[in-house]
Amino acid sequence: MNIFEVKDNKKRYLPLLLLGDEQEDMIDRYLERGTMYALKDGGAVRAVCVVTNEGDGALELKNLAVAPDCQRRGYGRRMIEFLCETYQGRYARLLAGTGDSPLTLPFYEACGFRRSHTAANFFLDNYDHPIFEGGVQLIDMIYLSKTL
Repeated sequence: MNIFEVKDNKKRYLPLLLLGDEQEDMIDRYLERGTMYALKDGGAVRAVCVVTNEGDGALELKNLAVAPDCQRRGYGRRMIEFLCETYQGRYARLLAGTGDSPLTLPFYEACGFRRSHTAANFFLDNYDHPIFEGGVQLIDMIYLSKTL
């Protein structure tokens, strides 16, 4: 297993990025200003993530996506561990924003994140179509925080 920074042609991973954020123009808002990492295992990229510096000691995980046939194998958790190891001492906390979904909130909480704050109506105001996850329509963005 190898995690490496993607510096050029980040959009070549768009199919994976769209798993974590299903609207391309939303990805465009952070992709170039963010730092992107890819996890390769068995000769193929299995997961990607993008983090951005949000100031005031905060690093934000904007996108975390694992290939569908590789989910629930620890790749997402390994990416978060990598981020914590890489940025510890450089940032105070790692933020992650997600919908109020029974699929993603428990994952982040199991990785040591705690609820921080909410951006009301984020998915309604920023996406051109309703977003559903785990049978639930996403409305508010739930921000979680993990001390680095």
